[in-house]
Amino acid sequence: MKSPVSETAMPVSTDKVADFVAMVGNQIRLTRKKSAISRRILSEKSGVSQRYLAQLEAGSGNISIALLFQIATALETNVQDLLIDTDVPQGDFQRFANLFHNATGDQKNRALEQLQQSVNSGTKDNRICLLGLRGAGKSTLGQRLAEQIDTEFLELNRLIEDQGGMPIGDLIALYGQEGFRQLEKRALDTVLRTKQSVVLAVGGGIVSEAGTYQLLLESFHTIWLKALPEEHMERVRQQGDNRPMAGNPKAMDELRSILVDREGLYSRADALVDTSNRSPDSSLQDLLDEVAQILSR
Repeated sequence: MKSPVSETAMPVSTDKVADFVAMVGNQIRLTRKKSAISRRILSEKSGVSQRYLAQLEAGSGNISIALLFQIATALETNVQDLLIDTDVPQGDFQRFANLFHNATGDQKNRALEQLQQSVNSGTKDNRICLLGLRGAGKSTLGQRLAEQIDTEFLELNRLIEDQGGMPIGDLIALYGQEGFRQLEKRALDTVLRTKQSVVLAVGGGIVSEAGTYQLLLESFHTIWLKALPEEHMERVRQQGDNRPMAGNPKAMDELRSILVDREGLYSRADALVDTSNRSPDSSLQDLLDEVAQILSR
């Protein structure tokens, strides 16, 4: 039976193999001490004898992948973490990977947020996003705004339907709210990859998904279209949709509650245009004024 090593392959020197084995043993020792686990406890948890662990940590024992996996599991780490020499200088990426791996959950979230802000800084281009509940005027005013500033108008929900292959209601019924939010994030990523200039209207609930909303705020000039609850409801009815009030006498109270709950989130937008008791022409002029100010900053 032929050796699995190619006849033309250059063999690795025994010194390099010994150095690698010693490095792995050292990483096991360092990880064990950092976790405040004695060799006896590690032996009990991993099923690897104390004598063999001592040999490994001293660099005099070769180890199989299976045993390395058992030790890594007992140390609550990954096998790959035991194959990285933390005692020698590393590239920026590897240093970051090591720091990130050992960080707390809160530290990881802050690091990701700062990275995202740095990456997206200055990349809003001419992307404008209209926020607000249904009936605020996002579709009507968004279309007219896009015509005025000579750019494309998109509704994120329509893009989600195109990508999902069915209406929004069916997508929510099929995937649930959590699954729908993932589809929403995917559609937003598509817009960011393909559009440098666009007026985008998004669903009212997008602000409830923290990561997606943060990406939206960092990548678009955002404008909150605000209206009174009664106007929200009446405009939806005028669009031919009577579902908000059908069989639900508390629908208006629920709508008011949603507006109150989301007010803090919507107020994070770059600008606000109140469309209450305003004609479409008047609201459009207010919107154009805000866009002019935003794009001139």
